[in-house]
Amino acid sequence: MEKSKLQQEKSTSSLARSRARSCALVGLSTALIAVCSWFTIPIGPVPFTLQMFAIPFIICVLRPGEAIAAVAAYLALGAVGVPVFSGMRGGIGVLMGPTGGFLIGYLLGVILAVLVLHVLHTYADTDDPNGTRFPDPAERARMTAWQRFRANLMPCGLEVVAGLIFSAVAYIVGWAQYMMVTGTSPEVAFMAAAAPFIVPDVVKVVAAVLCAQPVKMFSKRR
Repeated sequence: MEKSKLQQEKSTSSLARSRARSCALVGLSTALIAVCSWFTIPIGPVPFTLQMFAIPFIICVLRPGEAIAAVAAYLALGAVGVPVFSGMRGGIGVLMGPTGGFLIGYLLGVILAVLVLHVLHTYADTDDPNGTRFPDPAERARMTAWQRFRANLMPCGLEVVAGLIFSAVAYIVGWAQYMMVTGTSPEVAFMAAAAPFIVPDVVKVVAAVLCAQPVKMFSKRR
């Protein structure tokens, strides 16, 4: 009886630590997105920021629910007036403005991206739903070349795909809202709000995936 009670207390304590860790990660990730939004380079009507690096990064390193919660918290803070959007702006007016569709697209994009990433990891039979495996040296020595590829490069490729899906959704929603708010044609809106950023954002997605790997390795081995 005492043993069962002790096990129950350990389980409760472990659950509490897990929840605290999850809350801390969500908070830190929300802050990361906000800080990255403050690095702004004006390029026409839509500023160049590092949010397209930060969000693919957290998609890679956080659990699906945590990644969604971090982006939702970021948008909620901005909506109530906290200056977490680009140019240190905040307020519902930013979300409803010409570039607000990109912000709304962040949430829709991260939801779709984490779902797709989960499905891809399941289909590819990778044993880590959140990223790359890091086998120990003895296990690696027994692996074939194909197994090493699957254990390392394939998960990275899947994460790049998820990051590009996130970016595509953000672009589509942002493009649509920019057209509606400004009353411009699809072609003009695309050239003003999307075209200049496609290549840089693809580079940011790849960089985010690469930067996420050592973070996951460190957290996995703690």
